[in-house]
Amino acid sequence: MSKFGDLINLDVPVLLDFYTDWDESSTVMSPILKDVAAAIGDKGKVIKIDVDKNVMLANALRVKSLPTLILYKNGEMVWRKSGEEDANTLINLIQQHLQEEI
Repeated sequence: MSKFGDLINLDVPVLLDFYTDWDESSTVMSPILKDVAAAIGDKGKVIKIDVDKNVMLANALRVKSLPTLILYKNGEMVWRKSGEEDANTLINLIQQHLQEEI
């Protein structure tokens, strides 16, 4: 779990995508998240977490449906949603959390 703590304790927004390769909605989100990552560059991070390989973490965060998107800033969960989301919404969300540090 310390690796997870290091991952979310960054001073930039960190968007976690809990997914599986066999889930259709997770597959739909993959190119969207690539677009988000490209748009935010080094001002944030987008990290995919395969729930089949990270069962304990998914259970600890109560991930019940896929995909589940969670945004962290400075180690705190600031937003969470289960299901698909569009790139513009995610980019705007990350930008809002960038503005808070100014």
